[in-house]
Amino acid sequence: MQAPTGLIGPNAIIQVHHALEQLLGTPLSERVFAQAALARHLVRSPQRPVPEQEVRSLHMALRQALGESQAEAVAREAGRRTAQYLLAHRIPGPAQVLLRRLPARLALWALLRAMQPQAWTFAGSGRFTHRLVWRGPILAVLSIHNNPLCRGLQLPGPACAYYAATFEHLMRALVHAGCDVVETDCEATGATACRFEVRLARRKPM
Repeated sequence: MQAPTGLIGPNAIIQVHHALEQLLGTPLSERVFAQAALARHLVRSPQRPVPEQEVRSLHMALRQALGESQAEAVAREAGRRTAQYLLAHRIPGPAQVLLRRLPARLALWALLRAMQPQAWTFAGSGRFTHRLVWRGPILAVLSIHNNPLCRGLQLPGPACAYYAATFEHLMRALVHAGCDVVETDCEATGATACRFEVRLARRKPM
């Protein structure tokens, strides 16, 4: 089945709401969603994929209302919550058990292969690619080309804390607890793609 065009899974909105409520409270959450013209999603959470423009507007509103530092903290918490949702509801339990039992290299390869056909749920009309590296602490490089969350942005630093936190929580849960995910390039700073290095601080036998 062909992936939908220009849509992103509803957790990109739902989990931002939950993260705002937890970290900063209801009034600020209402302010951010109103600024993004998405207040209706506070009344009834979206149950289906949403237009990527809505997700972009929400993340822009986060920066405008909170500033870069607080917006990043909210985005990271939303990303962590998104990964928790995927682990609880989208990735079958037996598959999780198998991944955790595999050597890190095989687990990473299997996880990335499984992510590829579902990449539209977070990348929308952008293009997700991955490359296994396994050189020193770097295990893989994940990329989002034409990232819908970065279109039109000009920022001094990376803007994809939501993605980095989602990837990192999944890697730590399914590949190795020592995984870190660091955004090294971002289209918001003029790069050709948003790139994330999967790094392993504590190696285990291959």
